[in-house]
Amino acid sequence: MNGVVVAFDQGLIVLRYAFLGMGVIAAAICGVDWLARTRRLNPFGAVARFCRASVDPLLAPVERAVVRAGGLPSSAPWWGLVTVVIGGIVVITLVNALRTLLFSALFAASNGPRDIARLLVAWTFEFLQVALLVRVLSSWVRVSPYSAWVRWAYAATEWLLRPLRQILPTMGPFDLSPIVAYFILMLLERAVVGLF
Repeated sequence: MNGVVVAFDQGLIVLRYAFLGMGVIAAAICGVDWLARTRRLNPFGAVARFCRASVDPLLAPVERAVVRAGGLPSSAPWWGLVTVVIGGIVVITLVNALRTLLFSALFAASNGPRDIARLLVAWTFEFLQVALLVRVLSSWVRVSPYSAWVRWAYAATEWLLRPLRQILPTMGPFDLSPIVAYFILMLLERAVVGLF
């Protein structure tokens, strides 16, 4: 078990350095592209031609999103860099979460069926809490509940939120049912895990 965790940790270190290197390279490329787009470099020089031929097609989706949001096309390289950095943080966070799940599963498997059952119950409640969080955040940024990105969260939590909405008083535009549901899930998790 320790060998798997050590290998995973070493892989995570390599992944962090790889994303750091990609971030530095992306910063340099985006900086040069920004210089070419803002005409701080000769627009007919070799560097500007290279940026228009090689870098700009990669940044085209980011540029379209920036222009739709009312921004300037010249700021697309910096938003592209933000996308790379946030993407790296998300990937590293997900790999770290996978490491934690793997370590928990290996530890529970080594201790027997009782710990495996306790772990499965804990994972179920954590999944429901994450679904509640995704549902709340998606309502703040106005993502459709029918979107493939959040539909699973609505399907996983509606059974708990619908009765709470009927019981709780309305507070204007605020829906308190996700907060109450979160605390109910925490209490249920403690009670159920305590049975093991």
